Amino acid sequence: MRIPPFRLSLAVSSALVAGLLLGGCGTQTAASGTGGGGETQGPCAGGAAGDGGSGGAAGAGAERDGVRVVGMVERAGARESASPSGRVSQRPGVSVTADSLPGVGTSAGPCVVQYDVTNPGSEPFTYTITFSLMDEQGRAMSSVEETVASVGAGKTVRRTLDHGGYPADGALDAGRVRILDVARVPSDEAPVPAGTCPASGLRLTADQGDAAMGLRVVGLHLENCGDRTYSLEGYPVLQLLDAEHQPVDGVEILRGTEGIPMAGGDGEAPRPVTLRPGEAAVSGLAWRNTTEFGEAVTVPYVRVRAEAGSDPVMVAPHLDLGTTGELGVRAWRKDESGSGAGRPGA
Repeated sequence: MRIPPFRLSLAVSSALVAGLLLGGCGTQTAASGTGGGGETQGPCAGGAAGDGGSGGAAGAGAERDGVRVVGMVERAGARESASPSGRVSQRPGVSVTADSLPGVGTSAGPCVVQYDVTNPGSEPFTYTITFSLMDEQGRAMSSVEETVASVGAGKTVRRTLDHGGYPADGALDAGRVRILDVARVPSDEAPVPAGTCPASGLRLTADQGDAAMGLRVVGLHLENCGDRTYSLEGYPVLQLLDAEHQPVDGVEILRGTEGIPMAGGDGEAPRPVTLRPGEAAVSGLAWRNTTEFGEAVTVPYVRVRAEAGSDPVMVAPHLDLGTTGELGVRAWRKDESGSGAGRPGA
């Protein structure tokens, strides 16, 4: 049957409007809806699972200790910055956005890696996750550390890996992200981040440590971030914990580091330390990872108190003690470096 000219024109117009409406609505990922599985769809598709080489789980769907790489999602605000002018063209009933142009917008491109953190425990935990970003050949380009605070008991939270760890061309997908390490501590014992101060007025943290010729050293730092003077004397109080935060037996904690080969001694007996607001003290852990006869011991976590009766802080120095069975701890002394909270790893 031949369609009259005016009806053909109406049919074409309707099809055109419908196409524009569908195009303007964008593409929705499975994670957009409530309870979505998070599989990647649309303009951010990609990120096949990697082989997990060099230790760690890699690629979309990779999971380690409650952390799972979901896939790729569109960056918040990516549509607004898609065109050179950063504007979205709109007409009544029609929404049209431009595709991202090379070199325009943020260096990480319109898509970001999304991941989930699930806490199966019975109390809130704070997670510190180390990701490795790989190139097309699976070689590590850089590592990125993310902290997800206070994940509720039995809860799952979703975050995006969205910052300067991306390559300059933005060509990173979920298949090139490896979960290297996951540390989780009870939220009420987690080290407080830089720029904040706990109710005690004392901020206790551990640094990234150093290693050479089998010797390991991790610094403990105590900052008086409160408004009153604080005094202490002696050694931090330590409790060694396994991956389930249960006590580790069979390791002797030495006062001083004279008994740790190549660590050097403290040089003097503990002395009183007085910290005015803004001042800091430093201690440290030293050990060797020598492995001979017997079973090697690894201590993922250490519960630290500045002194007996102080609020505990749980840090994750990953003590690879080998078969030595010894850990040396240095006495507190005034930190004269002036680095305070601005030091690396604070």
